[in-house]
Amino acid sequence: MDIISNNLVEVSTDTIDTAFEDLFKAHFKALHAYAYAIVKDEIIAEEVVQSVFLRLWEKRSSLTVHTSIKAFLYRSVYNESLNYHKHQKVKSAYHQHQRYVRGNDSGDDSSNRVQMKDLEGRLELALNKLPEACRTIFQMSRFEELKYREIAEQLNISIKTVENQMGKALRILRLELVDFLPILFLIVNLFRL
Repeated sequence: MDIISNNLVEVSTDTIDTAFEDLFKAHFKALHAYAYAIVKDEIIAEEVVQSVFLRLWEKRSSLTVHTSIKAFLYRSVYNESLNYHKHQKVKSAYHQHQRYVRGNDSGDDSSNRVQMKDLEGRLELALNKLPEACRTIFQMSRFEELKYREIAEQLNISIKTVENQMGKALRILRLELVDFLPILFLIVNLFRL
């Protein structure tokens, strides 16, 4: 049952809804068990699988699956589970950094919170200044952690275009966030641990 196709326009909305519901029911339990084996938490595993199905539903009209839908779902759950682990590493590194800063700084916690809040705000503004295509490619690369080849395939553009757009995004962000580069450098290096 392949509900993801280029012919979705010809299929009625009720048929798509029913097919999607059947797909969800047929694969949820096995995908949940697979996610649980990776993340080791029932609730997180459920969130991972629901997130995959939500993204599938949101992109149903534009997504083309080149493998079987089952393989696609398992790969998506695997990637989402890895993203969860990476996010946990970032949170852990940030908390370690905060403990270190608190240990070396006599109670200047409010200053650190203000600085991080300022960084978050500036980062959001800087991302919004990127041209739409540039921002999309940057987010797919950095937030969804897709390889350039995967981005190029999904957006139907060349890898060279992806490379050029990423270079442009990084130049713009570097200029916009120059005041925060030491903090960003620390966070990026802790993320790679």
